[in-house]
Amino acid sequence: MATVLSVSGSPSATSRTVRLLRHLDQRLTAQGHDVIPLDVRALPAEALLGADVRHPAITRAAELFARADGVLIGTPIYKASYSGVLKALLDLLPQYALTGKTVLPLATGGSTAHVLAIDYALRPVLNSMGAAHIVQGWFTLDKDITVREDGSLTLAPATAEALGQVVDQFSAALGRTPVLAAAS
Repeated sequence: MATVLSVSGSPSATSRTVRLLRHLDQRLTAQGHDVIPLDVRALPAEALLGADVRHPAITRAAELFARADGVLIGTPIYKASYSGVLKALLDLLPQYALTGKTVLPLATGGSTAHVLAIDYALRPVLNSMGAAHIVQGWFTLDKDITVREDGSLTLAPATAEALGQVVDQFSAALGRTPVLAAAS
């Protein structure tokens, strides 16, 4: 199957966004995909903030994007936009780092007031980076994600069903290769 890079744009190791992505990674793995997690917060701050594209960690992240067939990008929404740490990474990647890739944007937040942040803030950036196909994204309310004491995750039933459908559509899209029209 496909190689999926699962990118968490959360600055917190214990965030619902990270836990949600890792939960969805399991679904993709069960469908036969090779999933590689990337937590942007684990990249060196000095490399991200200093725009050091030659730093080995940034070079390695760019290589992970290059070898992936699909990219799952998750971010918490802050002030109607995706996280600054995710922006810092996206800014350091090559201009067309998503060329030929299928991308699934996901976001979490505390209010439905931020639901359009995927389409108005994140999708245009992903599109400008050359994504071949950006599947329908999904916004999940924080209140619909419960983290148990053991670290496992429970989703509200309607959210679990909707996310399952979105991830399954992403998985199916990974199996299709877009046909590029020959130049006349």
